Amino acid sequence: MGWAAGEGRRKGRGAAEHVERRPGRGVGGWGAGPANYRARASWAGTAGLVSSGAEMHKNNRQNRRRVRRGHQQNPWFRQHVSDERCNTVAQQSPQDSGRADDDEAPSTSSGTAGSSSAPDLPGYYFDPEKKRYFRLLPGHNNCNPLTKESIRHKEMESKRLQLLEEEDKQKKKIARMGFNASSLLQKNKLGFLNATSYCRLAHELRVSCMQRKKVQIQSSDPSALASDRFNLILADTNSDRLFTVNDVKVGGSKYGIISLRGLKTPSLKVHMHENLYFTNRKVNSVCWASLNHLDSHILLCLMGIAETPGCATLLPASLFVSSHPGERPGMLCSFRIPGAWSCAWSLNIQANNCFSTGLSRRVLVTNVVTGHRQSFGTSSDVLAQQFALMAPLLFNGCRSGEIFAIDLRCRNQGKGWKATRLFHDSAVTSVQILQEEQNLMASDMAGTIKLWDLRTTKCIRQYEGHVNEYAYLPLHVHEEEGIVVAVGQDCYTRIWSFHDACLLRTIPSPHPTSKSDIPSVAFSSRLGGFRGAPGLLMAVQQDLYCFSYN
Repeated sequence: MGWAAGEGRRKGRGAAEHVERRPGRGVGGWGAGPANYRARASWAGTAGLVSSGAEMHKNNRQNRRRVRRGHQQNPWFRQHVSDERCNTVAQQSPQDSGRADDDEAPSTSSGTAGSSSAPDLPGYYFDPEKKRYFRLLPGHNNCNPLTKESIRHKEMESKRLQLLEEEDKQKKKIARMGFNASSLLQKNKLGFLNATSYCRLAHELRVSCMQRKKVQIQSSDPSALASDRFNLILADTNSDRLFTVNDVKVGGSKYGIISLRGLKTPSLKVHMHENLYFTNRKVNSVCWASLNHLDSHILLCLMGIAETPGCATLLPASLFVSSHPGERPGMLCSFRIPGAWSCAWSLNIQANNCFSTGLSRRVLVTNVVTGHRQSFGTSSDVLAQQFALMAPLLFNGCRSGEIFAIDLRCRNQGKGWKATRLFHDSAVTSVQILQEEQNLMASDMAGTIKLWDLRTTKCIRQYEGHVNEYAYLPLHVHEEEGIVVAVGQDCYTRIWSFHDACLLRTIPSPHPTSKSDIPSVAFSSRLGGFRGAPGLLMAVQQDLYCFSYN
């Protein structure tokens, strides 16, 4: 009997030492702590109870090893346990509870003092609403898995809804600190601002106060408007027409032209003119072309599929709607140019009736009337192009980050045809030549927007906040209003001041953010023609929105 009691005491001490080294769940679940085990070991004197506790601990040790280590070392989690486990802990004796609180107090206070967010645990995600950790499931083969992508998308969607609510509530926004309508008028009367600065700041105030309104689109086929999704929109020179590329639900693309002449407040109504011209090929680049008259055609770069090579197509705008009285429908011209990434139409008199296409390691300049071509070899794919209006230069942006200008007076194999060379750190997606042709603005796939001085080949200004990782996103520069507009891959439309790169406004997408639903925008100082008001058009999914000056 004495031997059995001594053996029981030895077993009790061994179990107590084992519990001290590797504490388990205890009575109170994950948050019980070592003090709870010491309390249990004090009354575990019989061999039967201690042996059963040791066996249960040994059987469950491997199943709880990873989770127990992370949770036992995490004081924040011990404080924010679930209600069920908290109620179980509350049922233990006051003496044990007090002793456990004394042991846990130092670590808990050091882990939670001055901290509003939970610490990160590898493989787990903390939900601030439910105040609990959840395990991240690997891969995409699970049903509704909890992954980092879904968590990030949920956070972005919450931020978008919050910004939309703030925009609807706040009617008058301030683009710059200390500048509102009254202070601007007062400074102008006191002579602190000249006429140029006053007009520029007035434009910025009106841009910051633009309100979102949905545009009603009228069409001969209303069912198509409900199913076809906008891929891109492109306004012409006079901003009275909008060329659209829509993704058809059954596959392929559909083209149309929206007449903006009816875009007047308070009833914003436009008409969509369509044509039964479909293509299953991807549209890489689009620009307006002035062959017969200003913006008489649309130049499209189409990717090849299967055995059909890619091509560049001149599509007459009169096939959709006639902008001139008595105008006959033009002829559709197609040029076999495989693998074209970009295109541009020339308004330079020295390259009349010519367009360029950027290919893989090559630039082609084609004369539409004669069919003559000039070829220039490059070291990288050409993703963006624009002709200069006064000088005979063609500016190109490459995948390698290089921006160079081609002197069109040089022959194909001539030397020195690269007139200017600039360099970005990532693939260039857009180049815009400014009115005086002394500056150039470019954006790349790293989200960088730079203003370059072509005379010194140096960056003089950089616009922060643009988001891009790999998408082909355009850049819109409007010197008359002094603003720069770009849509990021996060589906936010950002407007900067052209003169000092100040971010004036960030507009969230009216629809949930998605990489396949990036909004396409068009800004103009005269929406709807010469008598129109300045504003921004945004096309996303099946809807068209107008942000007009108040």
